[in-house]
Amino acid sequence: MLESAAAVAQEYADLEARLADPAIHADPTAMRKLNKRYAALAPTVAAYRAWLAAGDDLGAARELAQEDESFAAEVPSLQERFDGAQDALRKLLLPRDEDDDRDVILEVKAGEGGEESALFAGDLVRMYLRYAERAGWRAELVDATESDLGGYKDARLQVRAKGTMDPGTAPWALLKYEGGVHRVQRVPVTESQGRIHTSAAGVLVMPDLDDGDDDEIEFGPNDLKIDVYRSSGPGGQSVNTTDSAVRITHLPTGVVVSCQNEKSQLQNKESALRVLKARLRQIRQDERDAEASAARKSQVRTVDRSERIRTYNFPENRIADHRTGYKSYNLDAVLDGDLGAVVASAVEADESARMAAVADRD
Repeated sequence: MLESAAAVAQEYADLEARLADPAIHADPTAMRKLNKRYAALAPTVAAYRAWLAAGDDLGAARELAQEDESFAAEVPSLQERFDGAQDALRKLLLPRDEDDDRDVILEVKAGEGGEESALFAGDLVRMYLRYAERAGWRAELVDATESDLGGYKDARLQVRAKGTMDPGTAPWALLKYEGGVHRVQRVPVTESQGRIHTSAAGVLVMPDLDDGDDDEIEFGPNDLKIDVYRSSGPGGQSVNTTDSAVRITHLPTGVVVSCQNEKSQLQNKESALRVLKARLRQIRQDERDAEASAARKSQVRTVDRSERIRTYNFPENRIADHRTGYKSYNLDAVLDGDLGAVVASAVEADESARMAAVADRD
């Protein structure tokens, strides 16, 4: 642990020196990356320094206690402080998800259940929009296909942090646990007998690529098929009047992305390309994860995105997460964006599993 913490402290000092170099300010992209990494390391460095200070104080008290018994009384509290600092540092030194500081592209798709599933997908979209607002993020509906009763057959959100977030509070660090199948149990509006039905919606979460990071996804000259068409649905002046909507097909994989919510064809194309690159990167990452699945079994967030992760039971006002065992009876509040405790249960379970994995290796 000492070696790992010292390496982090050295990297932090190197970053501090680079950020003090006036030349780096000429490259905004590089400056933004360095600042993000610097902010991410700051809590670990602070914990490392607190641990060193606690160790020095404990050692001094033990040494002085040999000559003066009055110092012996301070040893237990100093030992407790040292142990706490050590646990905090060990937690911060756990291997981090390299995407934890990123923004998110989140897709919600209705599953089996027809209109009821689409209505539930709409509930999930509103839940994530309100949760993002509570978290201090910016969230917008980038593209959506509405159902006849006002739900969503599919919808795509872009969730972005406002400025530099503290470690563990950026959109990907928290929303990455939302990927999977969400099941709902309730009486549908189309049910005349009052019977409870079960339907589901799927959620796909992808880290959004920074402007300078998407060069890892490259397209050949014949890889893309781009179609333009007339926008449909509610919207501004461009909707139903101009061919501003864009559909991009990545021919090698068959991945299709469409966007129509922006005002111009160029804006929609840029937005669709951004989502396409995020999807292709996620496909690549999933393939890597599948190859290394044996090493990832302890983690909460699995490779299999068809996993049923959560049940929303309306008659009992109950929400239950099947991965962590979390259960509460405030479903109405959760759907209104109070998702913090549910997400925290996934974060804590993932953290505990990773700490156990590190302990096993040690």
